[in-house]
Amino acid sequence: MEFLEVQQIVRRLWGDEVTEGRPLVGEVDLNFRIVAKSGDASVLKVMHPGYAEAHLDLQVASLGHIAEVSPELPVPRVVPTLGGAAFGTYEGRLVWRISWLPGTRLEEIRPRDAGLLNSLGEGLARIQAALRDFDHPAAHRSHDWDLARAGPVLARHGVIPAGLRREWVAAAAGAYRQEVLPALQHLPAGLIHGDGNDFNVLVDREDSNALVPGRISGIVDFGDMVRAPRVCDVAIAAAYALMGSEDPVGVVAHVAEGFHRVLPLHPEEIAVLLPLARARLAVSVIRSAERRLESVERPYLSVSEAPAWDALERLSRAKDPEAAFRIRHRLGMEVVPGAASFPARLASLASTLHPILAPPPARDRVHLLDLSVGSRLLGSDPKNVASEMLELRIEEALAEAGATVGVGRWDEARPLYRAPDFQLGGHPSEGARTVHMGLDLWVPAGTPLHSPLDGIVESVGELTGAGNYGPTLLVRHDPLETTPFWTLWGHLDPEVLQRWRPGDAVSAGDRLARVGSRPGNGDWPPHLHLQVALDTLGRGHDLPGVVDPDLRGPWRQLFPNPAVLAGLDPEEVDAQAAESGAGRSPEALLRRRREALGPNLSLSYRNPLHLVSGWRQFMRDAEGRWYLDLYNNVPHVGHGNPRVVRAVRDQMALLNTNTRYLHDTILRYAEALRGRLPDGLDVVYFVNSASEANELALRMARAATGRKTLLVMEGAYHGHTTTLIEASPYKFSGPGGEGRAPWVETVVLPDLYRGPHRREVEGAASRYVEDVVAVVRSMVEGGRPPGAFLAESLPSVGGQIVLPAGYLEGVYRAVRGAGGLCIADEVQVGFGRLGASFWGFELQGVVPDLVVLGKPMGNGFPLGAVVARREVAEAFDTGMEFFSTFGGNPVACAAGLAVLEVMEEEGLQEHAHRVGARLSAALEELAGDHEAVGDTRGMGLFQGVELVSDPVARTPAPELASYLKERLADLRILTGTDGPAHNVLKLRGPMVVEEADVDRFAFVLRQILNESPFRR
Repeated sequence: MEFLEVQQIVRRLWGDEVTEGRPLVGEVDLNFRIVAKSGDASVLKVMHPGYAEAHLDLQVASLGHIAEVSPELPVPRVVPTLGGAAFGTYEGRLVWRISWLPGTRLEEIRPRDAGLLNSLGEGLARIQAALRDFDHPAAHRSHDWDLARAGPVLARHGVIPAGLRREWVAAAAGAYRQEVLPALQHLPAGLIHGDGNDFNVLVDREDSNALVPGRISGIVDFGDMVRAPRVCDVAIAAAYALMGSEDPVGVVAHVAEGFHRVLPLHPEEIAVLLPLARARLAVSVIRSAERRLESVERPYLSVSEAPAWDALERLSRAKDPEAAFRIRHRLGMEVVPGAASFPARLASLASTLHPILAPPPARDRVHLLDLSVGSRLLGSDPKNVASEMLELRIEEALAEAGATVGVGRWDEARPLYRAPDFQLGGHPSEGARTVHMGLDLWVPAGTPLHSPLDGIVESVGELTGAGNYGPTLLVRHDPLETTPFWTLWGHLDPEVLQRWRPGDAVSAGDRLARVGSRPGNGDWPPHLHLQVALDTLGRGHDLPGVVDPDLRGPWRQLFPNPAVLAGLDPEEVDAQAAESGAGRSPEALLRRRREALGPNLSLSYRNPLHLVSGWRQFMRDAEGRWYLDLYNNVPHVGHGNPRVVRAVRDQMALLNTNTRYLHDTILRYAEALRGRLPDGLDVVYFVNSASEANELALRMARAATGRKTLLVMEGAYHGHTTTLIEASPYKFSGPGGEGRAPWVETVVLPDLYRGPHRREVEGAASRYVEDVVAVVRSMVEGGRPPGAFLAESLPSVGGQIVLPAGYLEGVYRAVRGAGGLCIADEVQVGFGRLGASFWGFELQGVVPDLVVLGKPMGNGFPLGAVVARREVAEAFDTGMEFFSTFGGNPVACAAGLAVLEVMEEEGLQEHAHRVGARLSAALEELAGDHEAVGDTRGMGLFQGVELVSDPVARTPAPELASYLKERLADLRILTGTDGPAHNVLKLRGPMVVEEADVDRFAFVLRQILNESPFRR
């Protein structure tokens, strides 16, 4: 339909002049957003030929009813015609007009957080509530999109080509037929919207500056209204809202949660939510396939086809019973009836239970083991949790405690589960099952195990493979005569497989089994895994004993604490209660931090991370989640590097003192550093930190030149001492700064992307040099010649800047020509990080007078250094002794030596060059696809991504950089932001970052760059 026709329709029926009009998407009807001469926007709807007037009257009447009883609901209002009618006709087609609702379609919104999804469910429930007393004859019809009567459409799944996709649809159809249809007729029903898809839902932001969407601002298109079970509305909306989500069950739970707040859902409704959502997706792809066979082009249908297939695949992998428990828990319900009171009821049996270990050990012979992620017994080296080493460490811990039985806690996040079956994705940052939902009794192989109470054997079998249960027994108990429960006995001796059969009766005190041995028990050190379950999930003895920490809430209810059965105190073996009681919960840690530490000691992320261990390029939080570390350059050769750890431990055990005594270690390390530096840089001074090293370098320069004047780059940061704050524009020009000191001069940051001389301008590098020459000349003419030029070889805080070729050569020449010294700050980029060279200044073909080293030197052990030309060192020898109590102590130097040895033996500089090239290529590709990426730069494992809101004007976008950093952290990848405008994503992780990590980072980064804040 042409715009002229739209104008004629509106003029004839409503008497308005239309000045603007554009078509909107729709399945079969014609829809136009129009703007009248008055400036008011509305929607003109031209129904398809043959559309029943009764069906349109249903929409009109229902919207009118909502406007009357719940005028606050964000639904359209009908605009009456000149004659007061709700609709008219045009060439035999029904025509009507409704108010325009502002907002962004949910289809365009990513990510979809819990608050947004809650508001979607809440909005649909409020519409249902408003229509509770409304009815209409047309509401009792049926159509292809009626989810309560979807059987005929689902039966046509043969239209899907044979293969895995047809199997998904067939499975959805089967579940609908077997699970949904028998339940639907018994579920609460009413008039439902029936089409809460992401094209019909509008989103507004809570405030104009918010990057993340707030709440639903409108629900439109009431054309599929029908009287049906109310849960169908939840399932339909959730089916579309979960498209693109990695956690489809979580999306369904959040939508249901919002609905439940208004109209409480029954357990029977929750049970069919997932099969209903699958059915809706199956109907969608069947309809698309049919339209394609009919050669009917329907963009409205096909636009969601690919996401629908992806969503159907994800939902097809979800296990319905587990999903239902999760949804129930999200809604504040018991996962199974009686779950909340079960621990107390189990405790009431304590005096009647037979000991599992007979005779029971004395209390002082039972030792509680810490097998948590932050356990000092285990450390962070994976070798420590390999079966043989784990057994040795547990034996040593028990011997030290004088114990014969070790107890492993319930609900404890552990580093023990490394087999592929425990991983939730192809990369560690994608998650893993880490939380232990049983109780361990670590006792020798062959130890008899007795049943604490009567029961019936329900399942027995062997679960093979490393990390599994091995021979396993599941026993059903019903001593409470209210809620039955099951006990799972894992890691048993194979004799149990012949000892019991399903249906066998078990009496309290019967020997159930013996503790198994490696490798037949799942290749674990000998122990019993004892677990209580309130439901078997239809899995028999193959119950999950280790779960995803993100989902521990429902699992805690489903698999309650079994301590009572073992004669133990439930609070003592509850790992979460122990952490909370010790003040180590995240909330308690944050509270203690605020009370004990300075208020301007910042945390890195909006949601503070509680990190307890690290290994190579990863850090792990208290729940066992791995975070890919692309930010921390201090653990240069990797978190927890065994070589460095051993060097520190061994030297600390031998001797740690200061430099007033002869010691071979400090000399070997000094000689090793000199061997890595150009000839002429001969004298080494050791200190404790980079700040102390830069402070010392300035003292030495002043002693050698007799001048205090200093030349630094704009945006530079060199340390936190008083002198270095005055020498760091990043600090003295920032919040709380006092401005430039008289003895400091700044030069332009040679940024080829946004500086005054850009890479597209010929001779940009020489122009930056000329700028510095002019400043030096002015200083000399003013009687204040520079004493030193202090600069990072590649400015990091300045925004991960790669200096133009020839820049340092020209600047050094100018400074030295004026009698000054040149200091290279290599704290961020030294020690091979750049890949192409060991030191940053080498890229520029220069040799500084002093080199400042820090951060990565000791892989986390406090260590810094200044390396100077001999004549500078001799000038510093003024008679005043230089001494740093801990600088150059044997332990620090042992750590430094180990770092150099690891770098050499593992070829980490070459590794950084190879991995860095892959990272650079990935970032360049992303920059070509996303306008928000203004520039990518760096080399090796020192790279940056500059975010802009306008690629032409290169307007800095610090809010996007911050959003990107936070979203990456949400997805377990750690980065930082920097740059003068704080709009540069900073990447400088440990030197052991792998190519697979770069690929994961690029994949996640691309996902985030496709989210709503980057698509404005």
